[in-house]
Amino acid sequence: MGALHDFLHCHCNICLDLMAKRKEENFFSPENAKRPRQEELDDFDKDECDEDECTVSFTNGTSTLTAAEVGIIESIQLKNFMCHSMLGPFKFGSNVNFVVGNNGSGKSAVLTALIVGLGGKAVTTNRGSSLKGFVKDGQNSADISITLRNRGDDAYRGNVYGDTIIVQQHISMDGSRSYKLKSATGAVVSTKKEELIGILDHFNIQVDNPVSVLTQEMSKQFLQSKNEGDKYKFFMKATQLEQMKEDYSYIMETKERTKEQINQGEERLGELKRQCLEKEERFQNIAGLSTMKTNLEYLKHEMAWAVVNEIEKQLNAIRDNIKIGEDRAARLERKTEEQQVRLNEAEKKYKDIQDKLERISQETHARAPECMALRADLTSKKRAYNEAEVLYNRSLNEYKALKKDDEQLCRRIEELRKSADQSLEPERLERQKKISWLKERVKALQDQESSVNQEIEQFQQAIEKDKEEHTRIKREELDVKTALNFNQRQLKELKDSKTDRLKRFGPHVPALLEAIDDAYRRGHFNYKPVGPLGACIHLRDPELALAIESCLKGLLQAYCCHNHADERVLQALMKKFYPPGTSRPQIIVSEFRNEMYDVRHRAAYHPEYPTVLTALEIDNAVVANSLIDMRSIETVLLIKNNSVARAVMQSQKPPKNCREAFTADGDQVFAGRYYSSEYTRPKFLSRDVDSEISDLEDEIENKKAQILNLQQHLSALEKDIKCNEELLRRYQLHYKELKMKIRKSISEIRELENIEEHQSVDIATLEDEAQENKVKMKMVEKNMEQQKENMEHLKSLKVEAENKYDEIKQKINQLSEQADPLKDELNLADSEVDNQKRGKRHYEDKQKEHLDTLNKKKRELDMKEKELEEKMSQARQICPERIEVKKSASILDKEINRLRQKIQAEHASYGDREEIMKCLTLRCKLYFDNLLSQRAYCGKMNFDHKNETLTISVQPGEGNKAAFNDMRALSGGERSFSTVCFILSLWSIAESPFRCLDEFDVYMDMVNRRIAMDMILKMADSQRFRQFILLTPQSMSSLPSSKLIRILRMSDPERGQTTLPFRPISQEDDDDRS
Repeated sequence: MGALHDFLHCHCNICLDLMAKRKEENFFSPENAKRPRQEELDDFDKDECDEDECTVSFTNGTSTLTAAEVGIIESIQLKNFMCHSMLGPFKFGSNVNFVVGNNGSGKSAVLTALIVGLGGKAVTTNRGSSLKGFVKDGQNSADISITLRNRGDDAYRGNVYGDTIIVQQHISMDGSRSYKLKSATGAVVSTKKEELIGILDHFNIQVDNPVSVLTQEMSKQFLQSKNEGDKYKFFMKATQLEQMKEDYSYIMETKERTKEQINQGEERLGELKRQCLEKEERFQNIAGLSTMKTNLEYLKHEMAWAVVNEIEKQLNAIRDNIKIGEDRAARLERKTEEQQVRLNEAEKKYKDIQDKLERISQETHARAPECMALRADLTSKKRAYNEAEVLYNRSLNEYKALKKDDEQLCRRIEELRKSADQSLEPERLERQKKISWLKERVKALQDQESSVNQEIEQFQQAIEKDKEEHTRIKREELDVKTALNFNQRQLKELKDSKTDRLKRFGPHVPALLEAIDDAYRRGHFNYKPVGPLGACIHLRDPELALAIESCLKGLLQAYCCHNHADERVLQALMKKFYPPGTSRPQIIVSEFRNEMYDVRHRAAYHPEYPTVLTALEIDNAVVANSLIDMRSIETVLLIKNNSVARAVMQSQKPPKNCREAFTADGDQVFAGRYYSSEYTRPKFLSRDVDSEISDLEDEIENKKAQILNLQQHLSALEKDIKCNEELLRRYQLHYKELKMKIRKSISEIRELENIEEHQSVDIATLEDEAQENKVKMKMVEKNMEQQKENMEHLKSLKVEAENKYDEIKQKINQLSEQADPLKDELNLADSEVDNQKRGKRHYEDKQKEHLDTLNKKKRELDMKEKELEEKMSQARQICPERIEVKKSASILDKEINRLRQKIQAEHASYGDREEIMKCLTLRCKLYFDNLLSQRAYCGKMNFDHKNETLTISVQPGEGNKAAFNDMRALSGGERSFSTVCFILSLWSIAESPFRCLDEFDVYMDMVNRRIAMDMILKMADSQRFRQFILLTPQSMSSLPSSKLIRILRMSDPERGQTTLPFRPISQEDDDDRS
């Protein structure tokens, strides 16, 4: 095989015209000969053969060339052709096309129309002898329209035709045909057949060449023919060697005639000299091949160092980028440090305000008991003062009444002394007795009045006390009812959550999530919002549920949006489910990331107790990042025991990065303070729903029993109040009656005392009464003075208590006034801390992202430096000394390709015929033998160029166990497989922009068909600049998926369609009419 390579390398420069502009796949790899189809298709991208050498690469590979630009068929359309009224237009792909369909569907009609439409003879199609046989019965004419691709540098008159050339042929009933050659815009450019021939020659299209278009009949003829000369003619025609032979014969005949003409006369010497000059110019062109090859080598040297130059430029650009990246990394580092300073200042400010508030709170709490004691003391002293004042006023009124009585007695005694008439003494004595009786009655009534008044005061105090107790019990009943309603709602939500867990987060949440899903499907959201967050997290330890709820609070019901546009859409959806005035879930706007923040450097750590972040299982990075942003859950510890939490946070220095902790009871513990939880059980995160429901039901029953007891107590109090009020009303009525009696008796006394009597009065009695009245006055006056002193004393105590209470109340109010702005400042400071934290995280993330990019650039730099070393090593192997190259690699590549094409063109124009034939026949043998080996067949091709014969024999067996057989002795499948191998070997050495093959697999079994299909697809993939049109009745459903393969499925034939009305082939020639 090595000698064969050397032979091909030495001789194939002669036939570069047959190998230019492509990189062919070699089918000679022994280890790949029996590889399954999928593996073969997957190995298409391994190696390539070199363009500048005519050696055959012996490894599988995929061509890197793009699709063909000229000569391939883009579409074909038939009208009234053969037995079809209308077929097409069929759009063909640039590489592999399968035309599949049942017999009679029009596959062969498309192939026949391709031959006829591009100027082929009717007999070439093996479908008829005259063109008029292709016109459908009952129609006057047939039309064929073929579109050829015409792009790129090799386009035929590209400025006239454009990107496509449309060949339209009209066939009449009489067998005549006419042409219209149109541009891409549809404009008619020519109607001459010479123009079509020029186009076909430019594109190297030969429709009568069996390599370009091979019909079933042609395949059978040359394989089953007994005459080796016919096979040789087929080979010569397929490789265009026959045309070359005719050209050489014509040249030799012309040469002999020219010699005869030279001998005939000197008059044609001038013409011969001109021809001689032409021959010399051609000789000079041939001599210039050496110069072009030298230039090609130099261009290769330049190309090698140009690649090195470009990699060096890329290296310099990468180094510049790395330098810029390092400067930016330093700036980001400074920004991060500045942000840390601002964060420290914000946290210090927050702590200072928090400490102030804590001191105020502690002072307020410390003064609260004193304030309550002073208030109670003030109330008792007010009551004592009021009672003393009542007694004093009562004594004062009694003293005034006694004084008035004394004055009246003195006047009466004086009047009696002056009276000289003693005749009315008995009547006076009677009045005096009545007055004494009335006075005693008044005194009795007054004592009774005082007793009734005391009773009234006692009833009033009892009623007031009962009403206060009633108000307190009523308030307690309201609180218990509120708690009962809350528990009943919670119980309903828990029962609902047994069927739908989302209802724990609100009765509208399932409907809201459905609306979010619908809006996302409609494209209203850039990213689907995530939430509620509580539904996206799971507890590792159920005992920490209340602690985590106390920490996260409203965040459990919050939602996350990627941007503010998504937030506005979500707000609009929430309005439908949350009426105005009701609280809506919080919406967090933060860019969605696929990875969770790296918080290892700022997270709290304790060997025994987890943080909120580590205590949760969070599958969604967006949820974790939102909780880190909003609540810093990586810095919050969870410690079940309250006393242990106090010891960890307050008795010693808190763990690093730890700001606060929560206990299993939900209590919040800071370094300097402790807050009890408002909740007793978790609402959202509890796992044991049945236990929660049972506990709630028990609590609801307890609340109902408590309400019943309170209502009974209220009923008893209301009954007592009603009874006391009735008794009070009676005593007050009795008190009024006593008052009226007293006033009436005093009035009678005054009337009796004011009567002027001329009778004598017992002055001694009046004087005794006056004396007794004065003694009473002194006693009352003395008692009154004591009561006044006591009242003044109690008043001073009351004023003192009021001053003390007002003073401490004022201090508490001042503390409250001081705390209100501090709370606002604390909220602002807390927001500032969060903002600074987010800013710090932003710069840290930016820094990490930038460092990753920078490291990637550095790795790229290392790879480029290694690549540079490899390219420089390769360049030194090609050209040891470095060359200064000013052109780019792409320009040099184009120049090398142009020079190669020129060299190939020169070889094609002036190459040796025998050498070309020798190279082509050898390559055809090698390809044929290798293709057969893929089925474990062996074959021979014997060329006799002298006698112009070709003998083909195939051995289907293994090794030397079977004899070589003539093609006609093979089975149908073996013969079809051998046909494909022979056609593929001719395809490998012949030029044509497209290849057509009709029912290549018709007699093959499944194994032969698969192998043949693999070989065709591999060749098509290696020659993407060529077009392949394959006709087959198979479905081709097992083909691999590829953008290079297009399958055109023909419709089934219409019912009643009969055999095409073709006449037997005769000697009629339609070219006379064309």
